[in-house]
Amino acid sequence: MTTKISRRTFFVGGTALTALVVANLPRRASAQSRTINLYSSRHYNTDDALYDAFGEVNLIEASAEELIERIQSEGANSPGDILFTVDAGMLWRAEQAGLFQPVRSAKLNERIPENLRHPDGLWYGFTQRARVLYYSRDRVNPADLSTYEALADPQWRGKILVRPSSNIYNLSLTASRIAIHGEPETRRWLQGLVDNFARQPEGNDTAQIRAIAAGIGDVAIANSYYYIRLQKSTDPADQEVVEKVSLFFPNTGPGERGTHVNVSGAGVLKNAPNRDAAIAFLEYLASDDAQRYFAEGNNEYPVISGVPVDPVLAAHGQLKGDPLNVSNLGRYQPDSARLMNEVGWQ
Repeated sequence: MTTKISRRTFFVGGTALTALVVANLPRRASAQSRTINLYSSRHYNTDDALYDAFGEVNLIEASAEELIERIQSEGANSPGDILFTVDAGMLWRAEQAGLFQPVRSAKLNERIPENLRHPDGLWYGFTQRARVLYYSRDRVNPADLSTYEALADPQWRGKILVRPSSNIYNLSLTASRIAIHGEPETRRWLQGLVDNFARQPEGNDTAQIRAIAAGIGDVAIANSYYYIRLQKSTDPADQEVVEKVSLFFPNTGPGERGTHVNVSGAGVLKNAPNRDAAIAFLEYLASDDAQRYFAEGNNEYPVISGVPVDPVLAAHGQLKGDPLNVSNLGRYQPDSARLMNEVGWQ
């Protein structure tokens, strides 16, 4: 598979420059103190203005797997300063590859909640995404919904929709169940969940929501921002889906831990040639202005308390997130994959 990497350079007050090969990235910036080389798997054009406001950002985009492989192959000569990717599971994979160096920043530790960052400062979460439930307005009484665990109950036989087990979001959700309940209980839950599938898992998160509207299943597991995109769409087909499907936050009843949350996060690379600027960039991402931009740009939840949530997302109610440290979502990834394979989640 050919790695597709783009480079764009953002200047303060300027516009993007394109079509420069990654080999031409500077190993070390000039005297400019706010110049970094950013490796990112966040493919959201809305992030561009965010980078533009920081300084000179040389942006290299590809999938997380491709970026991790590239950084490994570049070794000590890598020009990369920061890896920014989605899902704590991917951050864990980079961590296991020895790509990060610890950061000691009082500002980051003060602003970013402890459960949304690595205990040793290897990476920090800058946006939250909730993995929620969706249900048919016509066929499901929301009073019958409660927790992820309850989706294994026989009442949901042939009604559950979800994407394949190889998806990092599902691996992380399963990892959270292992961290909370242990392997035996998680295996029982997984088996019940698989027994309740409406079809063999296929497609992305949006496909699961659309499948409810099409009558293929009644309840789906998917990230919150996919539904908000449909709500904001002007496509009549998307609006038809929204009219038939609603969102539910699981595990938020009395005594429950809260809905599973994951992060987009970033860390300073071990051989970063512009370390000070890289740390300054992470601190900038934790600013109120940057957090507002993340919330508005991709319908994600900010990690900083008090920063407004996108109004369309906020209309669904306040997020009560599970306080589990998201580093556990990586720690239990191998166990998640093994258990999901054992119960036949394809």
